[in-house]
Amino acid sequence: MERAALAFWIGAPGRGEIRPVALPAPRADEVLVRSLYSAVSRGTETLVFRGGVPENQYEAMRAPFQEGGFPAPVKYGYLNVGLVEEGPPELCGRTVFCLHPHQTRYVVPAGAVTVVPESVPPERAVLAGTVETAVNALWDAAPLVGDRIAVVGAGMVGCCVAALLARIPAARVELIDTDPARASVAEALGVSFATPDEATGGCDMVVHASATEAGLTRSLELLAPEGEVIELSWYGDRRITLPLGEFFHSRRLVVRGSQVGSVSPARRARRTFADRLALALDVLAEPAFDALITGRSAFEELPRVMPLLAAGGLPALCHLITYGPAAEARAHTDRPGE
Repeated sequence: MERAALAFWIGAPGRGEIRPVALPAPRADEVLVRSLYSAVSRGTETLVFRGGVPENQYEAMRAPFQEGGFPAPVKYGYLNVGLVEEGPPELCGRTVFCLHPHQTRYVVPAGAVTVVPESVPPERAVLAGTVETAVNALWDAAPLVGDRIAVVGAGMVGCCVAALLARIPAARVELIDTDPARASVAEALGVSFATPDEATGGCDMVVHASATEAGLTRSLELLAPEGEVIELSWYGDRRITLPLGEFFHSRRLVVRGSQVGSVSPARRARRTFADRLALALDVLAEPAFDALITGRSAFEELPRVMPLLAAGGLPALCHLITYGPAAEARAHTDRPGE
């Protein structure tokens, strides 16, 4: 028996649309999930929406349950929390996180979902994929007690990194952004805040997550001799330049990339992808992460909302997508082929 669902697609670069989906009945090793919330990853997802994925990265940037291909038409996204309606008994009725695009219902292998702990509200659990990126970055960076650390770029990823760094004893953690309004988020996360001009130098480590040339340049400037930048930004098809002819060599600085697509070498022998995601969900029991959810829209509004997010017209950090009766009703009337 087929079930009706709706999914958000990028029909062409810069244009979104909602399409009907026919879902098969789940097999014994699969689950049928009804979406409760999803979230827009402002950096990667809006870059994908604009058609900014380089051709040589088409395969590397595929999301786990992506359909279509870059630049478009493509169904893309990876921050979804839903309720298991059908599947193995131990999962039925459980709230789960899945790396799935924006869709009202979906069928995936049971192993692709992770149960959300009861201590984590479903709305906050959409951040699990972003916190997972932050966990991997800290495994790569290996910060130490008492380190002087800056996080440049107070977007979703930068804020999640800062929240984890705040737990390191005696560490000086400063969140840096061009938007002074991010100071209230930094306060909620338990770290200090500064604009780029006000930032404190002499850092042992800088985590860069602003996806700007100016941000990476400032990250290098803030380092003490033999310090390291952990680069989390993804620039897509944009090229950037850096002042490597100035203090880069004399201070023996390092720029090192970190990317969530593989488990950090520091933990790869002892941690799986599932372990890392479960850890991220456990971390989200901390209410401070609620400060990152600063906007919300209904699923039906995504074709209008996504261009605004991509253009900066909506300044939300994490933009939450809600699924309610209107989406359910349309899914049953807007069936494939009708």
